[in-house]
Amino acid sequence: MILVTGASGTVGKAVLHEVARTGAKHKAMYRSANEAAKAPAGTKTALADFAKKETLAPALRNVDAIYLVCSPVPDLVQLESHVIDACLTAGVKHIVLNSALGAGDYPKSFPSWHRKAEDKLKGTGISFTILRPNSFHQNVVTYFAPSIRTKGAFYSSMGNARVSSIDVRDIAAVAAKALAGGEHQGKTYELNGPEALTYAELAEKISKHAGRAVQYVDIPVEAQRKALLEQGMPAWQADALLDLQEFYASGKGGQVDGLLAKLLEKPPITVDRFLAEVAGEFRSQAAGA
Repeated sequence: MILVTGASGTVGKAVLHEVARTGAKHKAMYRSANEAAKAPAGTKTALADFAKKETLAPALRNVDAIYLVCSPVPDLVQLESHVIDACLTAGVKHIVLNSALGAGDYPKSFPSWHRKAEDKLKGTGISFTILRPNSFHQNVVTYFAPSIRTKGAFYSSMGNARVSSIDVRDIAAVAAKALAGGEHQGKTYELNGPEALTYAELAEKISKHAGRAVQYVDIPVEAQRKALLEQGMPAWQADALLDLQEFYASGKGGQVDGLLAKLLEKPPITVDRFLAEVAGEFRSQAAGA
């Protein structure tokens, strides 16, 4: 039995879809009955909360492998540690941990939190596979589409740094393979996308697919922080995002290699393919009406 945590999240939902597609016996973990009611047909569900240890044992009953993912929150290490400890008690045989690019050596922000969780997992003796994905294609819609719709531009402090983003569906496909164990046991995979783009180049591609002029505007870091806070983002989250952006702005997120294609046994989803699928997200409400 495979348990998929974070089943209502961006990556967890995609992992659940992939696992279900393989026909493997599985169930999905949700924090509320309302979320669980949205589970795909044929998927068993479990209600549990990483912060409530007593809820974890029932969810892990008869589970052989688990996909473990946590929202990027300050208590990520503690929350994932709760699950890892519960897996140890429950006799779970294999854990696929969703980590982050930079967890190997970046001492700040989300990557540093993920590294502590990785070290916790490795110290248990449970078989593991660790996935360290690059930035998601889907983040373009999440973070940039709102200002593109209203202003025809998106703003950041990335300069000319390149990012080789990856589609969450490809991460999910790798996760589903890793949950089966085998050759993926004990491996740590840094997952990069098929091409590395600057934000200016990304703006050109969005323009082409959306059918409207889109511009990338580079701004000072402090101006970006001020904008994030004005949008209602908590200070800890703004600081963590900007620390992570520092990692990418230094050029460490632009690697392109053949690992993802090798793991998938097919070409990864390109930025162009993704943007073609979501082109309407970048058009103004009037244009999309």
